Amino acid sequence: MKYIFVTGGVLSGVGKGVTAASLGTILKARGFRVYIQKFDQYINVDAGTLNPHEHGECYVTDDGAETDLDLGHYERFVDENLTQDSSVMTGRIYLTVIEKERKGDFLGKTVQVIPHITNEIKKHMVEAPQKFGADISIIEIGGTIGDYEGVHFIEAARQMRLEAGPKNSCYFHITYLPFLATSKEVKTKPAQNSVRDLRDMGIKPDLIGCRADYPIPKDALSKIALFCDVVEQAVVPLETVTSVYSVPLHLENAGVAEIVCDLLDLPKKKPDLSSWENLNAVIAKEKPKLNIGLIGKYMGMTDTYISVIEALKAAGWHYEIDINLKWVDSEEIEKQGISLLEGLSGICVPGGFGSRGIEGKITAAKFARENKVPYLGLCLGMQIMTIEFARFALESQEANSEEFDPQVRHPIIHIMEHQKKVSDKGGTMRLGAYPCVLDKKSLSFQAYKEKKVSERHRHRFEFNNAYRKDLEKAGLLIAGTSPDKQLVEIVEVKNHPFMVGVQFHPEFKSRPNKPHPLFRDFISTCIKTSTLPLK
Repeated sequence: MKYIFVTGGVLSGVGKGVTAASLGTILKARGFRVYIQKFDQYINVDAGTLNPHEHGECYVTDDGAETDLDLGHYERFVDENLTQDSSVMTGRIYLTVIEKERKGDFLGKTVQVIPHITNEIKKHMVEAPQKFGADISIIEIGGTIGDYEGVHFIEAARQMRLEAGPKNSCYFHITYLPFLATSKEVKTKPAQNSVRDLRDMGIKPDLIGCRADYPIPKDALSKIALFCDVVEQAVVPLETVTSVYSVPLHLENAGVAEIVCDLLDLPKKKPDLSSWENLNAVIAKEKPKLNIGLIGKYMGMTDTYISVIEALKAAGWHYEIDINLKWVDSEEIEKQGISLLEGLSGICVPGGFGSRGIEGKITAAKFARENKVPYLGLCLGMQIMTIEFARFALESQEANSEEFDPQVRHPIIHIMEHQKKVSDKGGTMRLGAYPCVLDKKSLSFQAYKEKKVSERHRHRFEFNNAYRKDLEKAGLLIAGTSPDKQLVEIVEVKNHPFMVGVQFHPEFKSRPNKPHPLFRDFISTCIKTSTLPLK
């Protein structure tokens, strides 16, 4: 097994995840089987209870793991379905070690960070890629060098060099070069200091990625190479780009894969990056723009809805269209009305939790239904669409979800029976991949062109079957169900160009060069039905 450890310096959010994913892309393009892991410092057991406003979306894998959004980058770039083994948080490590201690597994020994915590970390680092059948494992360590809460991961990574051997491990440090406006220059000292801190912890980086929002002069790269004791060609400029999907090609052109193959004694193979070259050619060209409204309550926080945004963009690129995303705050709809929805060629309502802004989302669904505007509802967006249709069909405003009104007269969406006594919030929803059987008369079947599909879920509340016949009679098509027909997975409004709500999260299976069928057909319909000229 070959291991590549990706660390970060100076500040968080510098782009370790995208860099790790891009490195995986160019290595996979050479025919290597690549696995990626993220080790996060938080004492949470998983990302399921983290605030999406602070940490971005919770990305769900097929096996039901609630993970950091970086796993979305990994899957979109490397195009592999990862598992809970790819997302490891400090809380999970400590929980496992403490449970072992309580069972007496350590035979009376004093339990310490070294070796017990670091051994558990290394166990995850070794076993997960072996189970996956990988040739290369890329391991991203969250946070920034110097964080006290991340030292156990850095120490485990240091020990891995000894255990795996120097030709089976390498270290890629991503750092940041700030721009000083007064002297109009990019400064290298913070990068030098972060490498010094890394070396103080026992790790000498083999490659250094230099993130900057301004062009990096060659002498700055040479200075970093000199002061950080790294060969000059292994100091890689990573200047801000217009599209993250150009980063794999940037790393390829910088010779990063060649350097890694030398460091890890891997055969040098010619890569096939044609699909990425074609994708970037489409992204770069001037294209018409299509106005799509994203109706949410975490407005302006791109990371909160990142998989939805990337799925919409990918569907647009499929038709050589740029998605002009209009952020619409559902609470503002409640205050200002439907004027905020005018000028949209399509409406997407993503997932979410809690009652805030719900009536604004219901107003958006009503606007889409009455005005024949294409609508795609994801998880909560499907429930919103169903509630709105029920209010229309039952001629009652007293249709709602038990999540928002536990005493509601018409609980169109209700809690699953086995969930009623759940007190723990972490990992207790319907999570991960579940099968869905499609109605052959549905738009969804036309999109998938398959009778049975598998999609990822993250929710507690379900469509209430007590209202199923009444809503079907009024024009709601149950387009997809669980194989036993007990759980409603997809609903569609009949006699509408495209009004589809899905109880799952199809955005998690979209790829930049392979858009998800539902997003693809949603955007296709938006293009066909738009009364606005594409700009």
